[in-house]
Amino acid sequence: MAKRSLTGIKPTGIPHIANYIGAIRPALALGEQYDAYYFIADYHALTTVKDRQTLIDLTYEVAAAWLAMGLNPDRVTLYRQSDVPETFELTWILGCVTPKGLMNRAHAYKAAVADAEAQGKADVDAGVNMGVYCYPVLMAADILLFSADVVPVGRDQSQHVEMTRDIAEKFNLAYGDVLRIPELVVSATSASILGLDGRKMSKSYANVLPLFAGPDEMARLVRRFKTDSTGADEPKDPESTGLFQIYREIAAPDETRRVQAALEAGGMSWKELKDAVVALLDDFLAAPRERYRELMADKAQIRRVLAAGAERARPEAAAMLARVRHAIGRQPVSL
Repeated sequence: MAKRSLTGIKPTGIPHIANYIGAIRPALALGEQYDAYYFIADYHALTTVKDRQTLIDLTYEVAAAWLAMGLNPDRVTLYRQSDVPETFELTWILGCVTPKGLMNRAHAYKAAVADAEAQGKADVDAGVNMGVYCYPVLMAADILLFSADVVPVGRDQSQHVEMTRDIAEKFNLAYGDVLRIPELVVSATSASILGLDGRKMSKSYANVLPLFAGPDEMARLVRRFKTDSTGADEPKDPESTGLFQIYREIAAPDETRRVQAALEAGGMSWKELKDAVVALLDDFLAAPRERYRELMADKAQIRRVLAAGAERARPEAAAMLARVRHAIGRQPVSL
């Protein structure tokens, strides 16, 4: 029986090129090796998204983006988290074996507390909702419900999978060997891609290249990339700009070596590199861009894919929840 991978996709808008390189591409590659499950984490998004229509729109956008970039729903299972209600019963059960101290150490919670302290707030928890605080328990339920063997994550999400392992071990210690302990598959690539301003590419810095920007918009953004003042015919450090990092990840290896050698020898200007990146991305993203637009123009396609994925996922979820219920002593109602 094939091992299973599981990937959660939080709906936060159209992915950017670093998301593709560091998260989407490696997660899709696992679909070639594993029984792959992908879910749209719409209930995770409730920690920050408070507008109904915004959540609906974001869910469509992220589903369309993954489908456009190559996710094949005939070969893998793609579903919406909220369409598998077993997730939320398991969340409560897991919460009852999860130490509060473990949640206190979660990076997102610690960052919120540190920010409040830096602002001199008397109540450092005032801006923290319980969704943020309990986020790792819900993520553990997402993973453990489907007995995932591997979970691909970026380095900034690795703690959540480590917590999932801790929570599963706590449950198994109390109730027997019921839950599978997942392994991490960590991608560090996305963390190394520099954005337009030279900082890590991130939506929070507004320095990203959206995957489905039109050709003119993509060219405009590429030409805004920060470069140093090295002259056109002077040797350059390719790693000093996200431009070369993106080129290296998308282009053929021989082309990457050619461009790197030209930059280091002073045979290519930054302008010429920008032109090369524009041409590369225009070619690479032309078909996905068109597919994304087709999906967003006919959202019924997306709804059908998500409904079919939920139909495949629900029996698996129900079977695992039944085992968990049995383990904790939840007996069926007598007729």
